[in-house]
Amino acid sequence: MQSGRWEKDQTKLAFYLYCQIPFGKLHQGNPEIVELAKLIGRTPSAVAMKLVNFASLDPAITGTGRKGLSNSSTQDREIWDEFNADWEGLAVECQHLRTELAGQPEMVAAPDTESDELSDYTGETKRVFVEQRIKQSFFRRAVLSSYRGRCCMSGVAESRLLTASHIVPWSKDKTNRLNPRNGLCLSALHDRAFDKGLITLSDDLRVIVSKMLKQRTETFVKELVAAIEGRPIESPERFMPSPDFIMRHRKDVFVDDLPIA
Repeated sequence: MQSGRWEKDQTKLAFYLYCQIPFGKLHQGNPEIVELAKLIGRTPSAVAMKLVNFASLDPAITGTGRKGLSNSSTQDREIWDEFNADWEGLAVECQHLRTELAGQPEMVAAPDTESDELSDYTGETKRVFVEQRIKQSFFRRAVLSSYRGRCCMSGVAESRLLTASHIVPWSKDKTNRLNPRNGLCLSALHDRAFDKGLITLSDDLRVIVSKMLKQRTETFVKELVAAIEGRPIESPERFMPSPDFIMRHRKDVFVDDLPIA
């Protein structure tokens, strides 16, 4: 096991993991922390400490009175800034690093990728497909862990019904496609309504329901969607939604604010 100054690649891998596991599980007994420690030649306690250092840089953590350790390094801050400038590139880079350290012959797919899906592809097409799945997996894990695995509007906690929903649509902002601050953990129903602009959020993160939905008479719509009008979302443990992204969703996606065709 190494001691002393962390190498930059080690710090990148630590931050990559920090983004994907719940704040309450940043401890040396977490199997994912133990696995990373083995890969990079550090002790589980050292990795856990590094992850808690990152928490001290996260406004969503410090803004609620919680805090990580106070000895985050200049390199920790640099990695934080690098990820925020290029989430996609660094997510793929970190998966490459993990693959190399594990001695695997090629980049592996995200954990939820079915092996038979990959067998249908070769060469460059397969690489692009795998990288896309890695990006999707990173964003989903980062968003769901930030919201404790619960829909921030309804409280649904069944993972098979949850989606990492983009605030600014995937196609509209390449830079922030994987930015966890551009994500909300939503049930499939609320994700669909949000994606189609039938609901949105106010600046203080309260649900706004479109006039169209509020006029519907179906009990299902009234009880599960219209009834949450004005309700604050459950705040994430990390990566608070960006006010700019929320404003863009209201302006560019929410149906009540779109010009009449």
